[in-house]
Amino acid sequence: MGEVIYSFLFPLNNVLTEGEVIALINAAIRKCVEHAPAQVIGVGIGFPGIVDQNVVIGGADNLPGFENLDLGRIIAGSTSLNVVIDNDANMMGWGELIYGSAGNCTDVVFITVGTGIGGGLIINGKLYGGYKNRGTELGHITIQHGGTRCSCGSSGCFEAYASVAALINDYAELHGTDAEGITGKMIVDKYRANEVQAIEVMEKHFDYMATGIASFVNVFSPQKVVIGGGISESGDFYIEEIKRRVLEIAMPGTVQYTRIVAAKLGNQAGLLGCAARVFSKFK
Repeated sequence: MGEVIYSFLFPLNNVLTEGEVIALINAAIRKCVEHAPAQVIGVGIGFPGIVDQNVVIGGADNLPGFENLDLGRIIAGSTSLNVVIDNDANMMGWGELIYGSAGNCTDVVFITVGTGIGGGLIINGKLYGGYKNRGTELGHITIQHGGTRCSCGSSGCFEAYASVAALINDYAELHGTDAEGITGKMIVDKYRANEVQAIEVMEKHFDYMATGIASFVNVFSPQKVVIGGGISESGDFYIEEIKRRVLEIAMPGTVQYTRIVAAKLGNQAGLLGCAARVFSKFK
């Protein structure tokens, strides 16, 4: 179960309009259908923004348009397939529940750490998105009142402090250099080589990660907190450093039964989550 039989990537760098993005989605679906060994029962789409009943409400800051757009109806009309659309981090979290690190759990907090921070929340075995699926923007809880400006337009967000982009900016600032060319992997490698500046920014990163995660644990007391994104694959030390800090600051009663683990599915979590949602809804 959970085997990806065909996948590919396509760039969005030169895409200028909403229509061009939709055309690329349709082309990708056709390509996948051509490679499918059996009849395709539906299409799952993980979308970077707020989605309510297959309608993209907004929040896809890196894509043109996509405000109050019935994307599900458009894709169903052009492909004649059943369609389910949700936030991309929700799809990743669902993938980890069905096929990955959160198997056999009913209550899970999933966090993906990259340029930003996305998250998914599973309560009683179901994805929870708040009223009309407008909530669970886990990267945008406030961890510092009046703090660093975030890409969402607010300030002091978890994402603005704990994302890989924030880590890179902190490292560049400490070195007095431009952030261009610096990667999270580079900083992690220097941290493991005991570079003083890398240790300083990584310690801050661990602290910020633990601050956000402890807040989620205190509110939801999940069985597992699953951390995804490339940086979560740095090694066991990464999860252990965060876990140690969470245990220090979370309420003992709320964290007692919570395990903090790395995601298993890597960049296939979203694909598998989309497939699992299609199977559960249409099969």
